[in-house]
Amino acid sequence: MRLSLRLFISYAAVAVVGGIVAYLTISLLAPRLFEDRLGMMMNSDGTGMSMGSMDATSVRSAFLSALTTSLIIGVLASVVAAGFVAAAVTGRLLRPLNAVRAATKLIAAGKYGGTVPVPSEPELAALATDVNTLARALAETESRRTRLLGEVAHEMRTPLTVLDGYVEGLIDGVFTAGPDTFGSLSEELRRLHRLSDDLSSLSRAQEQRLDLNPVTADLAVLARRAAARLSPQFDDAAVTLNLDADTALPVHVDPDRMTQVLTNLLGNALHATPAGGTVTITARGAGGRGEVVVSDTGVGLDEEDRERVFERFYRVPSQARRSAGSGIGLTIAREIARAHGGDVTASSAGPERGASFTVVLPLRIGGRES
Repeated sequence: MRLSLRLFISYAAVAVVGGIVAYLTISLLAPRLFEDRLGMMMNSDGTGMSMGSMDATSVRSAFLSALTTSLIIGVLASVVAAGFVAAAVTGRLLRPLNAVRAATKLIAAGKYGGTVPVPSEPELAALATDVNTLARALAETESRRTRLLGEVAHEMRTPLTVLDGYVEGLIDGVFTAGPDTFGSLSEELRRLHRLSDDLSSLSRAQEQRLDLNPVTADLAVLARRAAARLSPQFDDAAVTLNLDADTALPVHVDPDRMTQVLTNLLGNALHATPAGGTVTITARGAGGRGEVVVSDTGVGLDEEDRERVFERFYRVPSQARRSAGSGIGLTIAREIARAHGGDVTASSAGPERGASFTVVLPLRIGGRES
């Protein structure tokens, strides 16, 4: 039952109860009071006046006196009865609102475990559901924040441990202050710097604070440029890079950011593909959207990993040793694509059967996005 109808019925019930009480009080009390008034008037002078000898004025006076008294008593009784009914109805309606109020106080105090019972009224049920959804979202956010702090600490621990070991080795004379030692130190410092940059980019992306300078660009051209940039690395790894990106795909994007996305996908495909394998880049348009698909013949993905690869710091177990990245490249790539109104998705036929990552963006047709 809708809240508006329930309120109307509640008010009507209070009015009806008050009216019934007033009617019953007056109907039961008025005759007795009228008879008492007549009796008092007939015997007031001690002569034993009869009913027939009374004039109309006396009868009218007795009637009005009885009616006035009964009305006063009836109204008072109806007000008391209506007050009890109104208190009961109001308490029933306010109970779910009090539950919502208590839950919001807990949420404000940082306690997200409580839930609000969902009442039968649609409006109050929607409010309770929204509060429960808010509590779950805040709980998940807090959990992600706590997990992120642990993940960042874990990612920083390895290079810091290595740096600490080298410094102690130099102090103790175990390592010599030569090019190889300083090269190793520089590599770990670059890793920390890369992690810092990635975390900064991830934070800005998730808070929708990315500095974007969108212009009209050809997504296929961006794919070809990213492939040309990484082509020497593919040659060194003996991995074949095929390119099928001749179809013009006009999009409204920040070219540098989108190149970052495509470079990340190509780099991941290279790390996942052993020597002798193949990575293919395909650019195509479909349904008003442009797509760039990066497919490889590498280690592939389990079904549960197809979405988890976009989580912060998650590495597919089969690729963990091969990857030297921070583990948040795909997270950043997806956030950048979504900031442009698109997305990045993953698919795979299974382990050792390769994987495909698809960048989808709305095409810009006739000077506007489709």
